[in-house]
Amino acid sequence: MENHHKDLLREVFGESSSDSEDNDPQPQPKHKHPIPSWEQIKPINGLWLCRDFLSSQHQYSLISAVLKEGWFTEDSHNQAMRFGDLPEWATELSNSIRKAVILGDHVSESTDLAMSNGGTKPCLLPSNILWREPLFDQLIVNVYRPGEGICAHVDLMRFEDGIAVVSLESSCVMHFTQVERISDIVEAGERHPLIGKIPVLLTPGSLVLMSGEARYLWKHEINRKPGIQMWEGQELVQDRRISITLRKLCQVD
Repeated sequence: MENHHKDLLREVFGESSSDSEDNDPQPQPKHKHPIPSWEQIKPINGLWLCRDFLSSQHQYSLISAVLKEGWFTEDSHNQAMRFGDLPEWATELSNSIRKAVILGDHVSESTDLAMSNGGTKPCLLPSNILWREPLFDQLIVNVYRPGEGICAHVDLMRFEDGIAVVSLESSCVMHFTQVERISDIVEAGERHPLIGKIPVLLTPGSLVLMSGEARYLWKHEINRKPGIQMWEGQELVQDRRISITLRKLCQVD
């Protein structure tokens, strides 16, 4: 497993200083694209957004690959699920997500950040999620037409921690609301109001990661009914939207 970690790091950063002749103390990324910029969505622990995850060309290629699967040839078909061995493009997408975490801004500030479970520093994904194999083994693709969205929900407990959502085509606002629990509302005889809805703008090519509290203690929803999709005072134009969700099934003993 340790050698596998090193291989992945070497693939992203190139050879380390111990392997190079110039003894450069800092690994130089050999990624041809700009380093992805990650945004922590506060106050939700474990919720991260990468707006520039996919280039325009990568988005086009991914949409083409999805549509070539033939899952959505009929208007009545708007969802497809796959378990276990995923299509090649989905496996490549999973690898890109892992690389984006390793290569991201927060990882570049501290090379140990993404591999740390302890301490007070935020991490994009805990190491037990980042380095598991496979990273994801369940795929769900949804095609949303104007006005179609998803109700507020927490993903089923049959899936492990660590969920990735890639957005394609039309932009939308996803709202997060706390799961209402008695322990959260009443403490020492006093009522504590829940935090209101947290809006997150999902643009084409963006990536959302949910782990920990964001995965288990917050519901997420997308309401695309007329007049609801607002951002900075402007209503978003609602066209077709494709979402790709990657998860990992819990192991059954």
